[in-house]
Amino acid sequence: MPPLRVFTLPRQQSLLLPAVINPFVQDTKLSRAAIIKCVLLGIFLVPIRAVLVSLVLMVTWPVAFIITFNHPVKGAEPMTGWRRIMCRRVMAVLGRAYYFCMGFRVVIKGRQVDSSEAPILAVAPHSTFFDGIVCIVAGLPSTVSRVENLATPIFGRFVRCLQPVLVSRKDPDSRKNTIQEIESRAKSLGHWPQVLIFPEGTCTNRSCLITFKQGAFIPGVPVQPVVMRYPNKLDTVSWTWQGFSSKTLLLLTLSQLYTTVEIEFLPTHIPTEEEKKCPPLFASRVRDKMAQALGVPVTDHTYEDCRLMISAGELTLPMEAGLVEFTKISRKLNLKWDNVKKELEGFASMATSCKGGRINIEEFSSFLKLPVSPALEELFALFDRNGDGTIDFREYVIGVTILCRPANTEDVLRMAFKLFDTDEDERITREEFTALLRSALGVSNINMAKLFKEIDADGSGFITFNEFQSFAMSHPEYAKLFTTYLELQRYQAIQEANPGELELSGQMSDIQEESTSDKKDD
Repeated sequence: MPPLRVFTLPRQQSLLLPAVINPFVQDTKLSRAAIIKCVLLGIFLVPIRAVLVSLVLMVTWPVAFIITFNHPVKGAEPMTGWRRIMCRRVMAVLGRAYYFCMGFRVVIKGRQVDSSEAPILAVAPHSTFFDGIVCIVAGLPSTVSRVENLATPIFGRFVRCLQPVLVSRKDPDSRKNTIQEIESRAKSLGHWPQVLIFPEGTCTNRSCLITFKQGAFIPGVPVQPVVMRYPNKLDTVSWTWQGFSSKTLLLLTLSQLYTTVEIEFLPTHIPTEEEKKCPPLFASRVRDKMAQALGVPVTDHTYEDCRLMISAGELTLPMEAGLVEFTKISRKLNLKWDNVKKELEGFASMATSCKGGRINIEEFSSFLKLPVSPALEELFALFDRNGDGTIDFREYVIGVTILCRPANTEDVLRMAFKLFDTDEDERITREEFTALLRSALGVSNINMAKLFKEIDADGSGFITFNEFQSFAMSHPEYAKLFTTYLELQRYQAIQEANPGELELSGQMSDIQEESTSDKKDD
């Protein structure tokens, strides 16, 4: 059997692991001293603050009711006159009192420009339900909100005062209508208040800035970036997909002497002509400017990563297993969310017995019902991108997409089928199947009964091409194994014909495969 091929080209940087593996986990550890302190302070502070907050709300709700009385929810015109004055002054003062009663100390840096200079405020990072304080500081600009929030008792009226751009999950055209409404307000020349948007679209732990959604940048108007910091010794505010519940965070926050929040208005970013034509570029450059001000890295994680993370948990995998930097993976490999979700289910069937959601070569071989052999080790190495001896879901998605699925063309599968079908009777017997795999894998004591039975869907005792193709399409890992055998056959033919060119041919084969698979869409 020829020696294993040597992969001479490095992995492309664009598919390496992100700087922050999981920005959706809140890992605050409460020491015994911190717990005792929270309990002692909470005994006194929580009841007092609860009473004060209730009093503020009792005053704020009637004011909000008066402001929004007889004003249409989806009005074509913004609030004017006394309504607008009460919003910007009275409601803003009551909002500050509300957060003050909860113990927040607000530090404002920079200068907020008016709507004629920057119609849109882009705020990041978004990490907690307390982030609404930026709306108070910014003078109650319009926000993007779900329609369901208007029905929330008490707070629904407060949301209406913001004259939000409403998003409805039930409306299939909601996304298009939302973007049109944002663009209309952004280009109203100050007629509408500024629109405040959290472009990340979901909460993170502030360790990085994830991919910005494009809604704030499609209008192509100047945007003022606003960054938020919570520079407290104990993090009691981060509300992410993994971590403390909202009730626990509220109780912990109310139990602190004070909670500091810094809100910094950065210089307005005026888009270039190139950025106006390319919202993703516009969003990326604004994000880079904000990340630099915060001193944190950027990643290509998105809200879709959160959905995959929840799906991973439902499949009994560690929730982190679903974090693949969806934007980067989907852009590079042309994958849709449903396709990645399907791959997650395939990975879960392989990894159900693994702790930590990582697969080693023994578990890989067990799933494929094949013994560990040089050929299988080579296949495993193609998946194991960082060379740590295990495959995680991210590596699995990349491997299946750029290594295995291209091997599932009908021509390749027919060629592989003919190799098994030694007597050319258009069907593969168990003996033919076992004999070839023994040769391909370089092992003699191999029992292929389970694998043969799985491919032989109708239990006829032989495999037809349709069965072979169907199995290869649903189990792409085998397709690469079959094509690896074909390459080894070619390698052997070259060795026999031109022994002197052996090393060069092997290297050229490596370079060709690496360049056509691992460099896809670079």
